[in-house]
Amino acid sequence: MPVRSAGLLIYRLCERKLEVLLVHPGGPFWAKKDEGAWSIPKGLIEAGEDELSAAIREAQEELDVEIKGSFVPLGEYRQPGGKVVVVWSVEADVTLDVEKVRSSEFQIEWPPRSGRIQSFPEVDRAGWFAIAEAEIRILKGQAAMLADLVKQLGRDQ
Repeated sequence: MPVRSAGLLIYRLCERKLEVLLVHPGGPFWAKKDEGAWSIPKGLIEAGEDELSAAIREAQEELDVEIKGSFVPLGEYRQPGGKVVVVWSVEADVTLDVEKVRSSEFQIEWPPRSGRIQSFPEVDRAGWFAIAEAEIRILKGQAAMLADLVKQLGRDQ
């Protein structure tokens, strides 16, 4: 059975235009990558955890803010590495300030084989993007989520 993650595709209508919230992964591997590097807030589902609860928890860990609203199932998406991400869409409060995003941290040996353990944020920044720009920035395996959101909302980009 493939590894399963859960996430939220958070959106807002800003001056009648659809925008989505994407996060940029922290750490040295992603530091200089932009196009094709951004993601929805998501993460692994813990043993015995409800999928939607996992998606909400992961978004809170990555954004340091509780996301509330009507969560609508969007779909399940197999990623290039085989992982399956189950996603809900939710309209966010337009006041969600991406400049104040503070995520939890992870530790890795960096530089490799140095014996030195360093901490990095899971997410180093977040941003609101129109669909056309989000399609450029989002990881290739998550692009279908954007198209499905546009379909789900029954609107033009």
